[in-house]
Amino acid sequence: MLATRPFLQQADVEKILKAADAHAAKNNWAVTIAVVDDGGHVLGLIRRDGCATVSAYISQEKARASALGRRESKVYEDIINNGRTSFLAATPVLHGVLEGGVNIVANGHTIGAVGVSGVKSDQDAEIAKAGIAALGLS
Repeated sequence: MLATRPFLQQADVEKILKAADAHAAKNNWAVTIAVVDDGGHVLGLIRRDGCATVSAYISQEKARASALGRRESKVYEDIINNGRTSFLAATPVLHGVLEGGVNIVANGHTIGAVGVSGVKSDQDAEIAKAGIAALGLS
């Protein structure tokens, strides 16, 4: 018998983007918000007015790193900042090793992630978490 697990549906992606965008708007933050599935494939993206174009790339990479690693991208930033720079060579597919990628966990499974870029890294993560909170997961 095959195990089953939850997955992101388009309605979920829209809820995440709407809530994250509202949080960014409330703080007047020009950011890009990317939502990916558990394989790191983009399901939705918003680039707010005034946001640097490079943030579209960075947000997707933060989300991808979080989804594939099944943890917040801040973990990777902390590893590197704590002196283990060799970690960069061990993860050639993970380019978003800065805080701002947050994995989405449902029933113990990472089902995707949200990546945000455009403001301070902790604020990026705050926006991502606001988006994920719209799903009502515990």
